[in-house]
Amino acid sequence: MNFYDITKPERIKLVNKITNEILSDIIDGKNNHILKYFSDEDTYIRKNAYLSIGKIYKSNKELRNNILSQLEILFDIDNPKVRQTVINSAGEIGISDFDVIENLLEKGLSDEHHSVRNAVIGSMKKIGEKNPKPILKFAKKYLHHPNKEIRREICHGIELFGRTNPQYILPLLKELQNDETARVRNTVIHVLGQISYKKGCLETIIADLKWWENNELVGLAIAEIIDVHERYKNFSALTQKEAIEYINENFIQ
Repeated sequence: MNFYDITKPERIKLVNKITNEILSDIIDGKNNHILKYFSDEDTYIRKNAYLSIGKIYKSNKELRNNILSQLEILFDIDNPKVRQTVINSAGEIGISDFDVIENLLEKGLSDEHHSVRNAVIGSMKKIGEKNPKPILKFAKKYLHHPNKEIRREICHGIELFGRTNPQYILPLLKELQNDETARVRNTVIHVLGQISYKKGCLETIIADLKWWENNELVGLAIAEIIDVHERYKNFSALTQKEAIEYINENFIQ
């Protein structure tokens, strides 16, 4: 039975059970329960498992080395769900303590399974929102990695921080404007669109795009920005009409 097939009181009991069993494993230096929950078919069971790891790590300094050791061991398991949940656990820890999980993110970037690589993107976004400095430093290390997928993942991973601080990620995106891979350039366009509709972001982006040399990409990015203001009209700081007017008045390349 899936997590959301049971009642709310039953879900609360299950979450407590997951946390207590994971804690027991960590104290004993084992991973039987952790492995069971990390490999569960239900996304929400796995989510509660990695959230539990984050809470236990934050609350129990004496168990942190045990937790990190188990995550390293579990990342070698030949099951993408387990590795994905390890990376999501690393994301929870990295919000407050990035250095100890950086190695796991590095491994996840080049994992053979897309779900694990996507977990790196999600973890980067989560960490970047709360603890941006190490994520920006991490991103710069891999911005020109020979693997095009890693370049794309890094570009996507800095998106969430850019919604509140676009000025810090725009220089990184600018470095990728002429990337040889269309998939990477398209991710740059996507990220520009995704950060553009938040308050104050459009103005910063338009001011920066004036100095980009890839006119084709800039044109596509502006089209995406205009479209995003319609798609996310219930969440946008400006209406699409206001965004178009601002761009027309202020964008001179």
